[in-house]
Amino acid sequence: MGDLSFIIAAIAAFVAVAGVGLAFTGGGNKRQAQRVQVAVGAPLHAGKRQTSALDQTAQKKRQVQETLKELEERQKAARKRAFTLRAKLEQAGVSWTPQHFWIASAVIGVVAAFAVFAAGMNVLITLSAGFVAGLGLPRWVVGFLVARRQKQFVNNFADAIDIVVRGVKSGLPLNECLKIIARESPEPVRTEFAKLNENIAVGVDLDEGMRRMTQRMPVSELNFFAIVLVIQAKTGGNLAEALGNLSAVLRARKLMGEKIQALSSEAKASAMIIGALPPLVLCIVMVVAPDYMGLMFTHPLGQLMLLGGLMWMGIGILVMRGMINFKH
Repeated sequence: MGDLSFIIAAIAAFVAVAGVGLAFTGGGNKRQAQRVQVAVGAPLHAGKRQTSALDQTAQKKRQVQETLKELEERQKAARKRAFTLRAKLEQAGVSWTPQHFWIASAVIGVVAAFAVFAAGMNVLITLSAGFVAGLGLPRWVVGFLVARRQKQFVNNFADAIDIVVRGVKSGLPLNECLKIIARESPEPVRTEFAKLNENIAVGVDLDEGMRRMTQRMPVSELNFFAIVLVIQAKTGGNLAEALGNLSAVLRARKLMGEKIQALSSEAKASAMIIGALPPLVLCIVMVVAPDYMGLMFTHPLGQLMLLGGLMWMGIGILVMRGMINFKH
């Protein structure tokens, strides 16, 4: 009987110890499973975050590409409109209308034709002089005014961008920086940014205002500025850093252009001397032997020879100008 009680007690103790061990082992496995899940779950969440960041980057890249494509299409349309007479007069900074331009061209052509006819030239020379003076001279004047105004704008545009960079870094909004440029910059930068601020004030968005501004001033430097502003407005980013880099690039372009002008100055001087030789020799011969050269102005064949010489001289000047004109 005593042995049976001892065996039952031993079995009960064994069952109790086994139950306690099983309980601890199951809890440990549960905690171990939790630790494994945590260890495995962390990289999964990190992978999700990384995938989300990649998706955002790809979406931002697509948005930038779509913006650039839209801007390119707008610039193509703007370049077509920039060749019209009204656009040229607006780019020159004059208050003339196309009607005023055509009236002035007709008056200049009639005056030139009458002056040549009064000098004793034949009808062909008279008509040619009237045509050149009526169509060529006014357009040359407008082109000269446009080129001079664009050069003045480009020379002062980098300083205007620096104003925006300093203003944005100091906490000013972009519109206030544009107003500062319109108040303190020299012409024609002041006038162009003043028109931009007027458009924004009446409700025109920045994208449309910059499109109108680039149409009035079709230079590549302003196109770069418009692209940076439009992309920053649609996709975000550090505007001060982007405009600072743009300012450095524009200054480098200006320095390169001045270097090219210095290197091509000898070729330009040679072209000017070669182009001035025929009229100079003509004037010298007229002074030394006026009777010898008088036939060139009185005889019809001499007048045709003068007309042909002027035409070939003009073609030669244009060819030499194209040879020494380096685009930068």
